[in-house]
This record gives sequence, structure tokens and C-alpha cells, in this order.
Amino acid sequence: MTAKLTLGPVLFNWKPETLRDFYFRIADEAPVDTVHVGEVVCSKRTPFFEPYIASVVERLHAAGKEVVLSSLALIMSEREMAAARDLASDADLLVEANDISVAAITAGRPFVAGALLNVYNEGTLATLESMGAIRVCLPAELSGDAIAALATAAKSEIEIQAFGRLPLAISARCYAARARQLTKDACQYVCADDPDGMEVETLDEIPFLAVNGTQTMSSHYMDLLPDLVSLRARGVSRFRLWPQNVDMVAVSALFRAVLDGRMAVAEAEDRLAGLCPGVQFANGYVHGRAGHLFVEDDE
Repeated sequence: MTAKLTLGPVLFNWKPETLRDFYFRIADEAPVDTVHVGEVVCSKRTPFFEPYIASVVERLHAAGKEVVLSSLALIMSEREMAAARDLASDADLLVEANDISVAAITAGRPFVAGALLNVYNEGTLATLESMGAIRVCLPAELSGDAIAALATAAKSEIEIQAFGRLPLAISARCYAARARQLTKDACQYVCADDPDGMEVETLDEIPFLAVNGTQTMSSHYMDLLPDLVSLRARGVSRFRLWPQNVDMVAVSALFRAVLDGRMAVAEAEDRLAGLCPGVQFANGYVHGRAGHLFVEDDE
């Protein structure tokens, strides 16, 4: 069976109209099978996009794409908990749990276990499957051998992160606000100034991480184009593309072409570099190496 492509939720604070138009274009043009919609990072952003969700879901469904509603990754208030219950009560759409409390709420019916649940071993995988997980997106730090072991043990679909900045951690504090001498409660939504994340450098001015509001991300973009075929053979059934401030329709077309054997990896890599100027790509984790490295082969 051909592997499927998933477009993960947009993690950045894009303007609502920009986000709406992004999803409309994904619906009409992108060769992805599943699209995640929903706020993962900060609940303060949610009200701005809510008026467009119904039309976005309708457009995606009309294009034949599966839609998944993604939950917050860190729930800290009764208001956020109530919103999670409302999300989980939607019987028409699959929900992605990015906080374990959401997995508990959805227990007993099918759901997606998001990458932020950190499934590192067979025991955790089995527990989530017993709760109803039919798809599990693995954390990015796993090696190819670990991914293969989990895929062998899984009763659910195994998805891995294949493109984009990696979501590494989430915090109660807002780094984007603090960097501008603002508090989280009076943040003025300054994270919108960084549609692809705010770069963080070491004291030696070497790119190190990226900040997205309360979220810490990798500085590099994950790029598993050279590894798609081998990972598919090892049991991975889905590859997740994290939306970035680049042409995601073109990016998804490259991944689809490589998976289908219609484009050589070298050509796809050249085209991807052209779509993401100045970006450092990495795939070290899959090869059991440091995550920021790019390994062309195992030799």
C-alpha cells in the first residue's frame, strides 16, 4: 500500500485570512491525504481563526481530504479544558490528542496520538492503542531501528515527522513576548511577527533553536526525502509535513513524487533547497546521529 502524506497543524500565528487561504489552496492543489486543523500552541490565538474553520473543513472535505482536529499541547486552565472537551465531543471528525488529558477525554473512540505525546516505547504505544488511538505520530528523536520496532509492535498506523521545524517543547511562559519586554497576558500577539519562528542563536551567533510563542522548535528543518522509501519498507505508513512559511503545495508534491518513484531523491533535494532558501536541513535522528546533521546515506 502506498504511504500517505499528512499535513500537520499550522503551529505559527499566521493572520486568519492568510491561514484560511492557505488551507483553501492545500485543498485544491496539494497531494496530501490528511490535513490537521486547530490551534496547538496558544489558546489566545484560537478566536481569530474560529470563524473560518467550518468553511476550511468543508473545502478540504470537498477535495477528498481527511480532516483531523488538533488539540492544544499544554492545557492549563478550566477554559482550555472546556475547549478540549468541546473538541473531543465532535463526533464527525477525528481528533488529534497533543496533551494526555485529551487522550483521556477521547478514550473509547478513535483518535490520533500526536507527536507531543512522546511515544518512545511499545508500552506507551499499547496503552494509547487500548484507549482508542488508531494512528500514532512518533517523536522526531527516534532512530530508524526504534521506528521499525514500534511499527512492528503497532496495531495502529505509524506516522513520522518528515519535513519542517520540529516541535521540541512547550512552556507556560511566552518566549516571544519576553524577548520584546512584554508579559504573556499582554503579549500583543507579537508571535505573529515571526511567521516561520524567531531564530535563536548561541553566543557565537550560531543558529541553535527557534521560538514560536510558548513553543521551542528546531532551528533546522527536518528533511526525510532521502529516507522515505527505506522507512516505508520498515513499516511507516504516513509521513507528516509541518507547514512552514514556504510553498507547501510544492513541498508536498516533491514528497509525493519521491514516494511514488516518479522523481529521484537528488532532484527532489535540489528543488526543496530552492523552495527553502537559507534553510539548514537535517535527518540525523533517523540515522542514530545528532539531530542537526544531514546524512545522505548510512555509509
